[in-house]
Amino acid sequence: MSLGRAKTAKPPLDQAGLLEYAVKSLGSKMKSVRDLRRKMAERAAPGEAGVEAMDAVIAKLKDLRYLSDERFAADYTRLRKENEKFGMRRVQQGLMQKGIAQELTQSTLATAYDEVDEVALAKQYVDRKRMKKPEGEKEVARAMRRLVAAGFSTRTIWKVLRGWGAEVEEVDVVADSE
Repeated sequence: MSLGRAKTAKPPLDQAGLLEYAVKSLGSKMKSVRDLRRKMAERAAPGEAGVEAMDAVIAKLKDLRYLSDERFAADYTRLRKENEKFGMRRVQQGLMQKGIAQELTQSTLATAYDEVDEVALAKQYVDRKRMKKPEGEKEVARAMRRLVAAGFSTRTIWKVLRGWGAEVEEVDVVADSE
């Protein structure tokens, strides 16, 4: 039983309508080309005419400099690094999910994380999340999982955990190719 109103199908938009829809969408939140195309596909006419209209709108937005995967990747990386305190792997995963090309992702991450001390960034993440010093194996494992999910390398995680005085077993790991 539905308590709300039933959603009615909205009529497909022509090229001018799609342009207005795309500009409004970009005005509220920055998007990658793939995300914007996916959003416009919901409102575009089905078939070849809709695809052509979307291609024309995306080309127009690029000409107007409203849409740029390079700027999106740089801003996304900067915000995740500075505000969220995420490691490089987590940001890389996010960029790939947003549909950013692998070469662009690699170059953006190399530029943004070039002179970043990963241990200091991990400590900032720990402070931001108000993580407590782990007491016992279960809590050490939990802290390690959280830091891995935040995108830090195992070598960095071990340094952070050892800084807390946690007992961490030595395990040989091949050096990260970064």
